[in-house]
Amino acid sequence: MPSIRRSTAAAAVLAALVAVTATACGPEDNTAAATGGSAAAEQQDKGAGSGKDGGGLLPEGMPTSIGDLKKWQDGGWKNWDRWARKATDFANPIIKDHWKTDRLAKAQAAPDIGVRATGAGSEYAATDPEPRPVAAEQVGRPYHRNMAPVGKIFFDSPKGPMVCSGTIVEDPANPGRSNLVWTAGHCVHSGKQGGWMRNIVFVPSYNDNGLPMNQVGRAPAQEVTPYGRFWADWITTSGEWMNMGSADSGNGGSAYDFAVLHVKPERGGGKSLQETVGAAAQVWFGAPTADRISSLDAFGYPAAAPYDGARMMNCPARPGRLTMQQGTPAMHRIGCTMTGGTSGGGWFVTRGGKLTLVSNSSISSNAHTWLAGPYLGTEAQRVFNGISQKFANR
Repeated sequence: MPSIRRSTAAAAVLAALVAVTATACGPEDNTAAATGGSAAAEQQDKGAGSGKDGGGLLPEGMPTSIGDLKKWQDGGWKNWDRWARKATDFANPIIKDHWKTDRLAKAQAAPDIGVRATGAGSEYAATDPEPRPVAAEQVGRPYHRNMAPVGKIFFDSPKGPMVCSGTIVEDPANPGRSNLVWTAGHCVHSGKQGGWMRNIVFVPSYNDNGLPMNQVGRAPAQEVTPYGRFWADWITTSGEWMNMGSADSGNGGSAYDFAVLHVKPERGGGKSLQETVGAAAQVWFGAPTADRISSLDAFGYPAAAPYDGARMMNCPARPGRLTMQQGTPAMHRIGCTMTGGTSGGGWFVTRGGKLTLVSNSSISSNAHTWLAGPYLGTEAQRVFNGISQKFANR
């Protein structure tokens, strides 16, 4: 998809009307996807500028008038499936108050990526017997005291406003000052048949006291968004997800269904996300395979029936392995009844006394009896290191 240089008039519209933070050009480079995979390497836009001179390149379709701006706010771009597909096409300008508490409450679960039940004896090796369902449990409230790194991710999709889950993770390039959030690739990019989602924000400790959803839209903002809203100004996901992944059904791309957001507060301020919330989980790349982990806990905000997205839930379970396609890493799989909206939520173990992320929710059985998440190996570490270094010491 070709890019166009932002005109002076367009810049004026964006700056004056939506307090835009242009994100198509981040600091120093333009690599949004992992550079190690061949799929990602093909998506580098070598003509993109650094943005240092104020003349950065933005994807075609950016708003240049008040009418276009209204379409941007409502997620109504033309040619959704073809717009902003490449790594360097990512753009997510801040639109203050776009995600008010009532709109947050109306967001629906991201479409389930459900697959048929698969157990031992499947056509692929390294697949363990299908696990028994584990009933999800409510997390203690207030959430900021019991599971502070976890929150909800909101975004506009072709089907309207939707939700996923995410986790604040430690950033080795900015110790104690992380602005990184871990989630699923399909929560930010549609995979091989689409492009980037829009108006992507992270809300840590969403609905802190677990109010019923019919009360959330009318609740004070400090109860629903206790730390505020954080907009993604850059995102990385795997080239495998972008070129193989399906948002309709699980496949080999699901083994690479992870993404990392770099965020900034909607209202500005000098504190990082980690400093604001006071917590972050470490990430364990190259952890033992699922069959060698005795137990883990999966967290998220399930929003599809019988849940409504108002409460943070947890499934404690022993993981097994699930291989979706020959030649792809075996995924972690657990018995769990959480539904859509859980996607992107972190799977944790305790390592060295610290909360440690080893996977994220990606796919489920059609009957919502189990969840599966990617193994975080070399490709995941490459994606993570890329965005960490991009914003090093910033």
